[in-house]
Amino acid sequence: MKIDIQSVSKRYGQLWALKDLTLQVEASRCLALIGPSGGGKSTTLRLLAGLEKPDEGSLSINGNRLPIEANPLREYRKTIGVVFQAYNLFPHLDAVSNITLPLEVVHGLSQTEAHERAYALLERFQLTEHGAKKPAELSGGQNQRVAIARALAPQPEFLLFDEPTSALDPEMTAEVLDVIESLIQEGKRIIIVTHQMGFAKRAAETIALIANGCVEELAGAEELFSNPRSEVTQRFLAKALNY
Repeated sequence: MKIDIQSVSKRYGQLWALKDLTLQVEASRCLALIGPSGGGKSTTLRLLAGLEKPDEGSLSINGNRLPIEANPLREYRKTIGVVFQAYNLFPHLDAVSNITLPLEVVHGLSQTEAHERAYALLERFQLTEHGAKKPAELSGGQNQRVAIARALAPQPEFLLFDEPTSALDPEMTAEVLDVIESLIQEGKRIIIVTHQMGFAKRAAETIALIANGCVEELAGAEELFSNPRSEVTQRFLAKALNY
């Protein structure tokens, strides 16, 4: 996966969430975005997901510039899968329907094909017996696995995860991270915002540390953790890893 973000800025009111952010990744199966809270990680991910538009600059993935017009942007969103920290499941629908509804309404699959994909994914993530349950009847880890199944169902070109474990306890966190690691090992292309440093070091090929609205450091996972160059990175890792 090739990513090229050039001089991107994004402002919310008087607050600059990103200021002249540039990020170039030539080839990476998994890119992890790490850094302090409020530094701009999730905004960067939302721009890559086409959920926000930059005020300045441009973004390209695999050589294709992300559109800003409504219709092309809508088509682009169909090619990716996004998993949010709060699941964003429809509370009034059961697990199966949360997966099948986008397939039928957005992607134009038949009801039969949508259900075949949904049940195959529920079986894969050990959720078959929970297909008829609504989000309120499921644990946090189960809800996040349903959300991942929903993101995978359209067979996207790549997946984006925005702090997928921040609302989970340690046991459920490990459960969800195991699922994401299995996807990486299968060759799925992933961009993930995470505060799980052990996971980032173990699973990501490339890591970008984003702070103060810009990229402070970009390196391979082993290099960044063993020999951080930026003072900002050094301070962040000292706090995050407690050394």
